[in-house]
Amino acid sequence: MNKLPDINAVRELFATPKRIVILSHRNPDGDAIGASLALRGYLELDGHEVQVVFPSDWPAMYGFLKGVHDIVIYDRERERALNAVKNAQIIFLLDLNSIDRVDEMGPAVIQSSAPRLLIDHHLEPEDIADWSLSDSSASSTSELLYEFLRMLGETHRLTKDIAEALFTGIITDTGSFKFSTNPRVFRICAELKEKGVDDYRLQNLIYNSLTEKQLKLIGHCLANRLELLTEYRTGIIHLTQEDFKEFGIGRGDTEGIVNYILMVRNMRIAAFITDQNNVIKLSFRSKGNISVQELAREYFGGGGHRNAAGGSSKKSLQEVIHEFKQILPVYLEKQGFLTVT
Repeated sequence: MNKLPDINAVRELFATPKRIVILSHRNPDGDAIGASLALRGYLELDGHEVQVVFPSDWPAMYGFLKGVHDIVIYDRERERALNAVKNAQIIFLLDLNSIDRVDEMGPAVIQSSAPRLLIDHHLEPEDIADWSLSDSSASSTSELLYEFLRMLGETHRLTKDIAEALFTGIITDTGSFKFSTNPRVFRICAELKEKGVDDYRLQNLIYNSLTEKQLKLIGHCLANRLELLTEYRTGIIHLTQEDFKEFGIGRGDTEGIVNYILMVRNMRIAAFITDQNNVIKLSFRSKGNISVQELAREYFGGGGHRNAAGGSSKKSLQEVIHEFKQILPVYLEKQGFLTVT
């Protein structure tokens, strides 16, 4: 995969107004949403007709971002989403490294004759784009998008709304600057603040907007669904289908729950395992040099980053929990962390 070999060729694509579609992955997170809306805001400055399309809906906590309510959701408006892809003159793929991340829209993307541009920070990207900016050392796709705009010489044109969307993507994918940071991302955030970003306001909107239901769900997870494997410095929280029904769990309600495990002293790995309509979803977090990305990829058909990754399984919830416990000591020993201090 090329890494933007000729920025002038990319710049030429935007020389005249075009129909542009921006796609990101199912279950969009703050980075996918922030990067997509920031790119849309920038492209609209030059009169492009831009549509953001996601396979599934976004969490309600991001409702404050400008343009988020205009996003087309494939699960709700399939024909409109597919028509947008088919009629696009340029297609952007953000925060994804394989075409299956856009689910059933994948074939339409592949069949399109429109140039495809990928901006992403996940490992091992597939060769699905004509141009790409792919860097797994970046904190977020929002960080890379800012770099993309810098390559174009356009960062001076960013509005406050665009800057807020980028800042949102960065703070959510870094866990409020707790992981995956680098010197560049702090310099970018300083420049975004100079655009008028109120980082306290954003942190408050994102992290202090729980509903009563969500707060009770967190309490349930910590009181009734938390298991600590102290010998492996690992914690597990699981949710059953009955839990989803009892609490009426919807999009975004479980966001961040996995991180509570790492608040416990000496915990180094966190696993959040949920039964979602007979598909078991796994979300992993880790501290330091322990890579959960390899754990997710090797055993659960997933991937992600060193300290944040996920996967899935078609086995039962209890089978997956048992499998994870069996894998854990073998995996830690392989990585040389079985007796980590």
